[in-house]
Amino acid sequence: MPILGPRTLLATTALATTLTLTACDPAAEAEAPPAASAPVSAPARSAVSTSPAGSGKHTLAEAATADGLTKATGASAVSDVPVDPGEMRDGMHLVVADYNRAGQTSGRRILFVGVDSVPEDTNKRREHLWRGLIDYALQNGSTGTPTTAKPYQPGPFGGSLECLSLPESANATDVICGWSDTTTAAAALFPRTTPADAARLFAAMRADLEH
Repeated sequence: MPILGPRTLLATTALATTLTLTACDPAAEAEAPPAASAPVSAPARSAVSTSPAGSGKHTLAEAATADGLTKATGASAVSDVPVDPGEMRDGMHLVVADYNRAGQTSGRRILFVGVDSVPEDTNKRREHLWRGLIDYALQNGSTGTPTTAKPYQPGPFGGSLECLSLPESANATDVICGWSDTTTAAAALFPRTTPADAARLFAAMRADLEH
């Protein structure tokens, strides 16, 4: 067996070390094609509360009718803004209207409040509208906590639509629904109904109120 000199021995040792490090180099391993991974499941509620149709800019407009509901007019119609819509900036549009159900001539109407061209997170603006409607419905006399909002089908404009009931209200069957998408946020107070029925009606109203 040949006897190696000091320089030859050193070079051989360095080469062996280099080969060992290369075999364990994570960067070298990263160059290999990645193994196929299982698809990540979306949250359970996302299939209901969101939709690609919510992309793009939408605007709100007052509608004389919204899914068969008739906008109240005259002296009995809402004449001010009973709910604080939040900061209104240039380019934003506020819609406040109350609607009669088919055949309704008296009693409490469905109150709608919405804004478009929202510059911040529209979910936060929707929560602001919700709080205002809760105070309005309870006449600023809240004594508890409303039920947790639940997601429902948002309709053709997509985004998110949720509803909650107000069991602490003097009218224990009142429901508040709200929607939000990329540029609009809106909420409505539905007297004497269920969250599911209010959600279906609110989603249908969007076709006339949002464009």
